[in-house]
Amino acid sequence: MRTSICPGSFDPVTLGHLDIIERAANLFDHVYVAVLDNPEKEPLFSVDERVELLQLVVEGESLENVTVEGFRGLSVNYARDKGAIAIVRGLRAVTDFEWELKLSAMNRNLAPEIETVFMMTSAEYSFISSSAVKEVASLGGNVSRWVCRTVERRLQDKFGRKVGEQRESN
Repeated sequence: MRTSICPGSFDPVTLGHLDIIERAANLFDHVYVAVLDNPEKEPLFSVDERVELLQLVVEGESLENVTVEGFRGLSVNYARDKGAIAIVRGLRAVTDFEWELKLSAMNRNLAPEIETVFMMTSAEYSFISSSAVKEVASLGGNVSRWVCRTVERRLQDKFGRKVGEQRESN
């Protein structure tokens, strides 16, 4: 069985993330979407919330060969624990490449038996980031073209108003 992992913070999961997960699911027998629990960061959604959102999104897309789990520590250790042969990473633009190149070199040094597979995000998602989605949503902007409906509703709950609803000017 050819297994891979797709690690990330997914705070929140976007359609760009889903694009990479779906394509990885077509290439590998099994894909573990590994939601990073990084105590150094202050995410909008807890690890449990992010795992739940990803599970709902994956179920909605009927991706039966995808499992979503939270993890702590090094991605290569998680990959080894799962028997993965590859770590799948999405690239949006040239700006992502330098960071991802360094990360893949570090991972290759730590676990030479695990390959890093880079996938270019589809063009329509190339500008989307979780950070930008959170910022737009926090300011009342419409994010429905960038996230699934379930994620949009959770963002509304987090920010206490309907996303797409403009704030009143002072």
